[in-house]
Amino acid sequence: MSIQTITPITDPYRSHPDYYRGRADAYDDSQTRTVDQMVVLASMAIDHASIPYAFGYSDRVTELRLEQDAVAPMEMELAQTWLARTQGRAA
Repeated sequence: MSIQTITPITDPYRSHPDYYRGRADAYDDSQTRTVDQMVVLASMAIDHASIPYAFGYSDRVTELRLEQDAVAPMEMELAQTWLARTQGRAA
């Protein structure tokens, strides 16, 4: 007979209120700071804040970086297409 061990699919911090405080602060900071500045703040949070707070802040910063990496090439392609059309070239 074996005993089944159940491992949680999600991390243990997602149910902690500090996790959501960290995400909320990162969301607020994203309105006024660059992603690089937020990375510095995330590293400070890792050193000085609670673990769930730092985890939530870092999760949001990672999401912002991924969003930026996905949107920038699309905006560049759109700009190149627009530039080609305004110069009379085929798109």
